[in-house]
Amino acid sequence: MPSPISRTVAVIGAGAAGLCAALELRREGHSVVVYERENKVGGIWAYTPETELDPMGSDPARRVVHSSLYASLRTNLPREVMGFRVYPFVASRKPGRDPRRFPCHGEVLEYLRDFAQEFGLEEMMRFGMEVWHVGLVEDRKWMVRSKKRNGEGGDDEVYDAVVVCNGHYTEPRIAEIPGIDEWPGKQIHSHNYRVPEPFRDQVVVLIGSSASADDISREIAKVANEVHIASRSAQIEDIGQLPGYDNIWLHSMISSVHKDGTVAFHDGDKIYADVILHCTGYKYHFPFLETNGIVTVEDNRVGPLYQHVFPPALAPWLSFVGLPWKVVPFILFEYQCKWIAGVLSGRIPLESTEEMKSDIEAFYSSLKAAGVDKRYTHQMGASQFEYDDWLAGKSGSPPTKEWRKQMYFVTGKRKSSWPKTYRDQWEDEDLITQANQDFKQESELLA
Repeated sequence: MPSPISRTVAVIGAGAAGLCAALELRREGHSVVVYERENKVGGIWAYTPETELDPMGSDPARRVVHSSLYASLRTNLPREVMGFRVYPFVASRKPGRDPRRFPCHGEVLEYLRDFAQEFGLEEMMRFGMEVWHVGLVEDRKWMVRSKKRNGEGGDDEVYDAVVVCNGHYTEPRIAEIPGIDEWPGKQIHSHNYRVPEPFRDQVVVLIGSSASADDISREIAKVANEVHIASRSAQIEDIGQLPGYDNIWLHSMISSVHKDGTVAFHDGDKIYADVILHCTGYKYHFPFLETNGIVTVEDNRVGPLYQHVFPPALAPWLSFVGLPWKVVPFILFEYQCKWIAGVLSGRIPLESTEEMKSDIEAFYSSLKAAGVDKRYTHQMGASQFEYDDWLAGKSGSPPTKEWRKQMYFVTGKRKSSWPKTYRDQWEDEDLITQANQDFKQESELLA
């Protein structure tokens, strides 16, 4: 086997994915620069009370606030599952830290800071540098153009490869509602939700059924007069007042809204509402990336991508980390980054362009045959561990431990059955024991 080749690689973003990419690329012997528009690591986990002037986040000219976290957010995964394999997310003994099994967002940020410090990653960082252009130049290299957030100039540099790690929780996805242009109430996307106080004494319609929608609806209900949840996945038998609450109702999706302030639902109910809160997710957004139409985002499908990572026509010189959703993110980042780093060095062979295209076509055909819309292309859920283990096989890493899979599914069932208490009450102590035993072995093996 030929000696591994060292490449110059630009990583876009210093959130969890970007930090992981920096570590694995450097371990593989590459020369790495990480561009981060903020002045610290953390990405989405760097909470700010600041919100955008456009509450819907739909104005392309707006000043973008990257984080979408709300003040009370706690993880919906236990820390044992959530952490990187190489650096377990164990409770810290440092003062001011959150030792809970499902900690607050600030604890996750501190964990990522600790991770960066432990592996000396900040020496590769260029903080306060926003990438505004990534494009091909001669010899299939990439020009990365960046500017300082304070407006005092920037840099143009050429790299062998670019790894995109800019996250996908910043560009709001908005529900289309018949009659909304004439409806007199207020609208806001959850990207700009921080605290419940602005909804005091209001009648709120919340669209969505994600984990954050569950949390936000219950939090708002403490101060609002009424909260009405509109959900595409609502079952007929569940429609009506939520058990245990006197001011939360579940409905089917909104059918229309009207200029007298009414909101009508497909289940036949009608209410007068002050606010519609869109907890409707986000769009993939790469405003800096110019590929001459090779990579596109169509109905939230980023493609064509081989295994959600490499566009065949540009592989391996352009790659994406962290596109899949409904996953355990950090460990997925780890597996993807090991694969990317090994492919770039030549240590791991990559399938031919034609083989990658054929695989993508087969994948898209299977989604279509199953009636899955394009916007769910990157949704994984139960299939994520098969994907993780495929990636592990590519990089020569051990597959996902069984306790991690079981803990993920047990937590999901508990969250569904006891949404108010699942973060503080559990019965999987045997899995926690297995996790702690593995942490020692894994950190020694992978360090």
